[in-house]
Amino acid sequence: MIRTFKPLTVLLLLLMSRSAFSIITEPGGTIETMVDGKKISFPLLKTDLTANVKGDLVTVTVKQTFTNPSDKPLHATYLFPLNQHAAVQRMVMDVGDERVEAKIQRIEEAITVFDNAKQEGKAAALLTEQRPNMFTQKIANLMPKMPVQITLTYCHTLPKVDGQYELVLPLVVGPRYQSAGSGKAPEPDADINSKSSFGQWEVEKLPAYPEVAGLNSPDIIDKERVSIRVELDGGLPITELSSKTHAISVEKPSINQRIIQLANGKTIDNKDFVLRYKLSGNSTQAGLLAHKDDRGGFFSIQLEPPALPAVKDIAAREMVFVLDTSGSMDGEPIAASKVFMKHALNNLHSNDYFRIIRFSKNAEEFTTEPVAATAENIKAGLHYVESLTADGGTEIPSAIEQAFAKPPIDNTLRLVVFLTDGYIGNESEVLTQISEKIASARIYALGVGTSVNRFLLEEMAAKGRGFTRFIDPTEKSDDAAIQLAGRLESPVLTDIVIDWGDLEVSETSPVGIPDLFAGSAVRIMGKYKQSGRHTIKISGLVNGRKAQLPLTVDLPDASNDLINPIPIIWARTQIADAMRLINTPSYMRRTTDSENSLKEKVTALGLDFSLTSQWTAFVAVSQKIVNAHPEQAEDKNVPLPRVKGITGKAYGENPGSIALAQPVMLAQNFSGGATPEPSTFAGLCIMAILGGWTLYRSRKPEVNSHVLH
Repeated sequence: MIRTFKPLTVLLLLLMSRSAFSIITEPGGTIETMVDGKKISFPLLKTDLTANVKGDLVTVTVKQTFTNPSDKPLHATYLFPLNQHAAVQRMVMDVGDERVEAKIQRIEEAITVFDNAKQEGKAAALLTEQRPNMFTQKIANLMPKMPVQITLTYCHTLPKVDGQYELVLPLVVGPRYQSAGSGKAPEPDADINSKSSFGQWEVEKLPAYPEVAGLNSPDIIDKERVSIRVELDGGLPITELSSKTHAISVEKPSINQRIIQLANGKTIDNKDFVLRYKLSGNSTQAGLLAHKDDRGGFFSIQLEPPALPAVKDIAAREMVFVLDTSGSMDGEPIAASKVFMKHALNNLHSNDYFRIIRFSKNAEEFTTEPVAATAENIKAGLHYVESLTADGGTEIPSAIEQAFAKPPIDNTLRLVVFLTDGYIGNESEVLTQISEKIASARIYALGVGTSVNRFLLEEMAAKGRGFTRFIDPTEKSDDAAIQLAGRLESPVLTDIVIDWGDLEVSETSPVGIPDLFAGSAVRIMGKYKQSGRHTIKISGLVNGRKAQLPLTVDLPDASNDLINPIPIIWARTQIADAMRLINTPSYMRRTTDSENSLKEKVTALGLDFSLTSQWTAFVAVSQKIVNAHPEQAEDKNVPLPRVKGITGKAYGENPGSIALAQPVMLAQNFSGGATPEPSTFAGLCIMAILGGWTLYRSRKPEVNSHVLH
């Protein structure tokens, strides 16, 4: 990047007598940039993650330490991910000798409290939820030599994936593509009650995307700004444990316990951390957790499928493969998708049919109609997949329209397989569209990348009564792709119904019980009134044949443990269900509740259970004034590293026009971006124009040399 601008230095100095830029690096990860003789400092960050796992429940503590390396006050903004199922239940701010317990409030009230503290010169922190897996932490009056530490606590259940429990600690938010029809992202302080253009979610648009190291901020970022510690107590002997994403060190206090840390102590936050483990003797087909306090009785039932049917008994399928070929898939992700497709096509059954749809700025299909899975057709399909390249935007609505436009083939089950990183900003529009089009089809959402949009992919699978799986293209993607391709089978147990007998339950979740697949599990949560022993019956269909599982449950009258995650997790699932209904067209909802009543339900759950949501936020304010001159503070983002394994195309990168001081997003369809200060804008524009002109001249002879095969 620096090489592109170097030949322009003399010319720039002649054009701008005062304008110059340079990068200053200091120990400890300090990032500073000089523009027009003015030093611009980025807030520094250290994150320490501790996960306490008991069986299949996890409580995670996230400690974020923000430091101001400059000599002026800063207002810092940090865009970061959490697990898409995280029930964020507590926030504490430590600044100087003060410890402040954050309060949960309606979001508009929390913003007002934060803004007032900001103007008064007090230290303050505001945590808002942009998506269930995307959060913004704002720090007001971050003073030099006065770090601010934010401690977040969240909990959730762990899913069972291919027979193993999976813990995911997301570390970085990837870029999000916003369709032109969905409008531009608003300023961070936009009206939180405004509705998106498609009239579904409120607060739908994304926040401004922060500086990305190597794209629009210096390519120097603390390589050791994250530590991870997992304390695992399985309750049963742990037979398998591994992480394919990071090198780990493992201590073994007992056969039931493990302590896991990063082998190198710390890491850069450019990919998600994933840990899998297996417990011995956990082959039961149903398990119960329950808790009762003054709020009522809460339960969680986990179901596992019966044995797989024989291959000869599996119904014919219409496999619809939908491949993301947008710019963010360039490099390792598209290569991993091709490996997956090779094995998925070769694993088709002789009575199957298949289609292949690729999408970026538009969608196109391999054939006009579904084709039989013959050797000749599979060979042609493989040739088509191999010819695909990644570029352009992520117009997934066009691919969904194409996937469901044709009527399904008689006597087949339509399985739609999406391969994507999910880097879009219009999630609500996509989920609403799936609700309208899905009919009886199933959706398998396969995430390809090191930090994919897990929230979107899991919601797509939930709408489609399917499952999600993830391929890390930087870690033996061939093995993962081959393994996943071999598991594209029909669900083992469908049409699941629970007969509660004499047990009175309420507010159960999910609203519709999804199908069960081999190696996976389904969790049902709800509230109960009567304690004691009860018998319930779980029934469903195994390839059209009736199956039934009787289950005896013992529900406590009172619980001794004062802190139990089950009520918190139940409340979070209720919020997720309400948001899912909001993203379903009103005529298709399984409720008579209006959008306003659903919004109020989400807000009430957030306030009652002290949880973040779209309409509730945590805010903390110091008692002391730390900044005597708050009007002098500057707004700065905490820069993010580029997501590992993807190229600059994901960010709309144009090497000829990258500004080092502040991001200037080059395509209106990429969410976010903040313009430089007026005093530096002219100089940066000239740099961009001349850089682009130089790049154009250097590439001009190659304009006609690109041929698609």
